[in-house]
Order: sequence, then structure tokens, then C-alpha cells
Amino acid sequence: VYSVMHICWGAQAGLYYHYGVGKQVLPEKMFGVFDHTVREPTHHHLLRGFDETFKAPHSRHTGVNRTELLSTPSLSILAESGKAGVYLVATRDGRQVFVTGHPEYDAGTLHAEYMRDVKRGLGVKLPEHYYPADDPTKTPRVTWRSHAQLLFANWLSDIYEETPFVLSDLKPLL
Repeated sequence: VYSVMHICWGAQAGLYYHYGVGKQVLPEKMFGVFDHTVREPTHHHLLRGFDETFKAPHSRHTGVNRTELLSTPSLSILAESGKAGVYLVATRDGRQVFVTGHPEYDAGTLHAEYMRDVKRGLGVKLPEHYYPADDPTKTPRVTWRSHAQLLFANWLSDIYEETPFVLSDLKPLL
């Protein structure tokens, strides 16, 4: 495998396993669609075509420790949110990618999670910036799809371009 993309809990587990970066329990569920800012102005290959700010969904009870990420020389924070925190991290060589949110979510996924949590009596708040006028009876608008598709397309393109033709020439990740 040339590159690995870790998503949400997988990102937190991967960061801990490979780099000792711990997770932090959040005071309440990070739930909704949040604005993110690109932090790599040098146009990292994963961010080709990205706007300087973009939206991405999150649904999680924990986050990663930003200070630990910054003190890990082999990692680079590529994008983050003032509200949702670190979103996209990659190793400097691009072989490992860590996404703390859910770019893979479709239009109804946050709604399904919200309804599940309400049915369980978990007292969860509405997902932020998701329902028009914060009304769960209204159909959510997908505001993250183009950037999600760019992220996955850029990642796959990089794998295709960088994977050696002769797989025995592939160097291990670690």
C-alpha cells in the first residue's frame, strides 16, 4: 500500500498508534458542518483545487491534541476549524493521511445520526449548520461534497502517480 487514509476514529487511532498523539474527550459531541481553513499555503497535493476555506461534516465525542501534532516533526496540519479543531493532517511524505471529520457523509447521514441519538434519549443538540433555519423537518443542503470529492480524487491521483510500476520497489510506510 502506497498511502493510507485514516478517517474519524481511525484517524485518532492512527495518530496515537504511529505517533503517540493522544485524543481528548470533548465536553459535548462535535456535531454538524463546520468551516475549515487551509493551513498549507504551499498547495499540498491533497489540497489541489481547494478554496482557502471549505466546509466538512463532523460527528464525534473526541478530538486530537493540536499541541502534540505541532510538536511531531513528521506531521503537518493541512486544514482546521476554529470550532471543530484539526481536520486534515498528513505525514510530510504524504504516505499517511488523517481526517478527523467525515468527508464521506452523504446528505442524510448527520440526520440519521441525530434521529438515532434522539431515539436513544441521549439529549444531543441539533447538528450545527446543517438544517436550514435549524429545522430538522427541512431537507439539509450538502455544502461539503465538492471538497470531499477533491480530497479523495487528489489522494487517489497521488497514489496512482507515486506507486512504483514494479510493486517490489515499494518501500514500506514505516
